[in-house]
Amino acid sequence: MFKSNQIRISFFYLISVGFILLNLWLVVNKHMLYLNVLPLVFLLLLVAVYSFDKIIYLIVFFTPLSIPLRKLIPGFGFDMDLPTEPLIFGLLIVFLLKVLQKRKFDKKIFWHPVSLAVYLNLFWILVTSITSTMPLVSFKFLLMRIWFVAIFYFLTAKLFSQGKHMEKYVWLYVVPFMGVIFYATFRHLGYGLWDKQAAHFVVAPFYNDHTSYGASLAFYLPFLLMFVLDKSLEKKWRTFATFAFLVVLMGFILSYSRAAWLSLVASIGLWFILLLKIRFKTILITVFSAALIFFTFQQQILMKLEQNSHESSANLGTHISSMSNISSDASNLERINRWSCAIRMFEDKPVLGFGPGTYMFQYAPYQLTKDRTIISTNAADGGNAHSEYLGPLSESGLLGLLTFLLILGTITYTAITTYSRAADPRLKKIVLVAFLGLVTYYLHGFLNNFLDTDKLSVPFWGFTAMIVAIDIISRKQAKPAETDSPAIR
Repeated sequence: MFKSNQIRISFFYLISVGFILLNLWLVVNKHMLYLNVLPLVFLLLLVAVYSFDKIIYLIVFFTPLSIPLRKLIPGFGFDMDLPTEPLIFGLLIVFLLKVLQKRKFDKKIFWHPVSLAVYLNLFWILVTSITSTMPLVSFKFLLMRIWFVAIFYFLTAKLFSQGKHMEKYVWLYVVPFMGVIFYATFRHLGYGLWDKQAAHFVVAPFYNDHTSYGASLAFYLPFLLMFVLDKSLEKKWRTFATFAFLVVLMGFILSYSRAAWLSLVASIGLWFILLLKIRFKTILITVFSAALIFFTFQQQILMKLEQNSHESSANLGTHISSMSNISSDASNLERINRWSCAIRMFEDKPVLGFGPGTYMFQYAPYQLTKDRTIISTNAADGGNAHSEYLGPLSESGLLGLLTFLLILGTITYTAITTYSRAADPRLKKIVLVAFLGLVTYYLHGFLNNFLDTDKLSVPFWGFTAMIVAIDIISRKQAKPAETDSPAIR
């Protein structure tokens, strides 16, 4: 035994000395520093194997700070967000290997209705990737969707399964995000805080533009407000929460993202509906009546909208009123152009679509001259369909849209029923604010789409995981009461 240990120790020192010598030779003679990263990679692998939650926390923390590779090395052959995407991919491999080795995963999470809706959506993305007009692009899209779902939904739901760590998940994103807000605001000061055009680029290189930045900010405002109002927190933590809320609110206003503003207002409206306990039937009748009125008087409404000449501006009042300008506002008109292209693409390929992730490469021929704007482009660098709903419709056909809507529907149903059932006040509040945060994105999704990025996937799938985990916990807590009730009677 003693000799065996000596051999292992000798072998360890031999490898270590060999690595140091090789690394020194590469640095001195070849000016290569890449080998220095290897020990960190091994350390991260060990942590992922024995304590995956630490890697999840690390990813969430670095997500607001992640930078695209093309920003660091212009002209590189492919792009990824650093350091988050390599960490996500590595954790995905470890997760799959552990599942294959143990051949089990938490059944309640695995067979949850939200999970089943996710499987169906992923299956259809796989089918349409096989039939795609650009298979490589589509399979890359599928891989990214899988690693976001696996890490930020399944693994994170497992992390939350005891009802813990949810607040930590939020703060790990918010704290570095505040650094990004200060950075963007400081840059914005150089152009004047009310310079709306500057809002588009001051968030670079951390966020692509002000719309994804605004969408991320909207996600966290309900949670931060909950922390501010939570009287069970110590005074120092409530003070810090108030500071964080004001910082995020400042960033939200200065983002000049009309879609984010609108989505938060609608989310607040939903909050009042839940507080007033208005019946679902009443809400459904109201929505149906509003839709009926719109379609009955759509000609008059469109004529009224076309009379609005207010364009996006530094003046907040004018900027808000420009949301309904479909006559001259270039941003609004370009969205309509992209949506029209998506619908024409769907009409061409209604069943299988053009393939996941291919819209930006395929939409150019579907632009009509009359729809083009001063910001229209035929290149594949002009963004996507500007809709989380029309994008899947054009890329994966009708079932692509329906399976995505099924995910949102099951999340919504789970959130509302869990909020009604949950007895624990803390978990009840978390379900509410997680759902309100998600609703901001459900509505924002009509105007933009960012679920192919880590910035929005972390809150979207993470908040979904919270709702699913609390649903499972609340069902467990409700069971004893159900079994005891006959005896009490």
